[in-house]
Amino acid sequence: MEFECQRGTKIGLEDCSIDCVDYPCREKVDTSFIEPSKNPKSFIFGFEKQKSLWRLDGKGGSLSLKCEELLAVNEVLPDCRSITDLPPALISEILNCLEPKELGVVSCVNVSLYRLASEHHVWKEFYCERWGQPILLSPLGAEHADEKSWKELFVEREFRSKTFMGRYSIDTLYGHTEAVRTVSVLSSKKLLFTSGYDQIVRMWDLEEGLSIASSRPLGCTIRAVAADSRLLIAGGTDGFIHGWRAEDGNPHLFDLRSPQNQNMEFRVWEHEGPITCLALDLNKMYSGSWDMSIRVWDRSSLKCLKVLMHNDWVWSLAPHDTTVASAAGSDLYVWDTNIGSELATVTNVHAGNAFSLARSHTGKLLFTGGEDGAIRMFEISRNDKFHLRRVATWIPHSGAVYSLAFEFPWLVSASSDGKLSLIDVRKLLRTNRSYVMEKPSKVDNRAKNVEPPQRMLHGFGSNLFAVDVGLDRIVCAGEEGIVRIWNFSEALEVEQRVRALRGLRLENRMRRRKLQSEMTGKGSRADQCSVAAKKNQLNGDRNSWRNKRRVTGKLKA
Repeated sequence: MEFECQRGTKIGLEDCSIDCVDYPCREKVDTSFIEPSKNPKSFIFGFEKQKSLWRLDGKGGSLSLKCEELLAVNEVLPDCRSITDLPPALISEILNCLEPKELGVVSCVNVSLYRLASEHHVWKEFYCERWGQPILLSPLGAEHADEKSWKELFVEREFRSKTFMGRYSIDTLYGHTEAVRTVSVLSSKKLLFTSGYDQIVRMWDLEEGLSIASSRPLGCTIRAVAADSRLLIAGGTDGFIHGWRAEDGNPHLFDLRSPQNQNMEFRVWEHEGPITCLALDLNKMYSGSWDMSIRVWDRSSLKCLKVLMHNDWVWSLAPHDTTVASAAGSDLYVWDTNIGSELATVTNVHAGNAFSLARSHTGKLLFTGGEDGAIRMFEISRNDKFHLRRVATWIPHSGAVYSLAFEFPWLVSASSDGKLSLIDVRKLLRTNRSYVMEKPSKVDNRAKNVEPPQRMLHGFGSNLFAVDVGLDRIVCAGEEGIVRIWNFSEALEVEQRVRALRGLRLENRMRRRKLQSEMTGKGSRADQCSVAAKKNQLNGDRNSWRNKRRVTGKLKA
């Protein structure tokens, strides 16, 4: 409910000594600050938010205020008629509480608010909490980044996130001779890494779909690969981690073809079982194994820092900051990597093993995929202790979900039924920056939250083992030994052309309206002149008829 003073409306204040029982005051209060604003662009303050300052009398419509509060407001905000009259620091705090869509609406009010809303620092927070730091793919580098504001970067990335519902093309990569178990996309360098039962790590150009290099056979099946701009690691079923360091001056970062070089290549052993999952962050490496442990490694010294023991085989892990989430058996865990303690546990997440795990960039959302074909979404809350709350459940597959990949707002899953499902999680999130979900209902979430995904991609054989997302592309591979890239960049180009045409049409429409209004204004003046001439002519005819009648009357007399 909103309260707005219409033009011509007068609000009278009675003596405070009559209405203020709890706060007696005998002085008259200056009411100039609540006079109706003459500025049509001024903001309307919500009545509910202002209850503490005033209330309307249901009988006479008079306004009763607490005198002390009224005087305090007068002292702090003298002659404040709209939000633009507030101090800039206070306006910044108000804008800081808004969502992207609301901030865009505010920027349409007037020029000053447009400037404040467009240049506000909160756009950087909006972007980074969804996608992290922007990846500079253009050769212009930092200079190009300076040309775009954080608002423009956010709007562009939000626009790109809609392309997964558009047109696509499929690139097929051949090279592996056996099933492919893992894929990893390095978006910042437009590279793709794959490996599997043929024991070879292959590097591909993600945009061109061409093979760049392949390693020598590493001696066992490779079930996990992870890469960033400084390090590439692969985990084998023999329990080792084989790694390559990036070379300066190499456009493809890693030299996989050269013979083993101790300076640029390494191998570490400590796991007692096959390695099933790997991950990297700025300072650490993470590895999970069927020996029921996760090991945390120092990247520079390659020493094991912590060992996190589970009760079953570790299938997947997802680190964030000082925590790491893991799926072992049918259970879900969250660990503190600094002290090696268990923070939260959810048992029996799936009917069977929880094969896959994905995590949002903020670390607050977890997604699990299991042997039962279900995908579950959890929220991590931190009060006095960590708590995992199940938010939603989907059952899009008829087989086990072997792999998950998440890039806001899309969750992509690969299953043994040979299908990919695309789920937009924005519908489950309140549009606030803290990603707080709807309050849980007393109704069973299993029955309430089951819904079909937004899109299903078909055309594979059985058993898709791996999937990853990056650069408007979805990469998947499986038992066939073929890597497929679903390229949605064409949809982005089509949408950009449609957007440009829509803007051109809007510009032409506004131009026509302006010309029409100008012609209407000229036409109205001409019509007014013609109407006045007709009136004068009619009046003249009437006067001449009356004069003739008078003359004839005089002649008869």
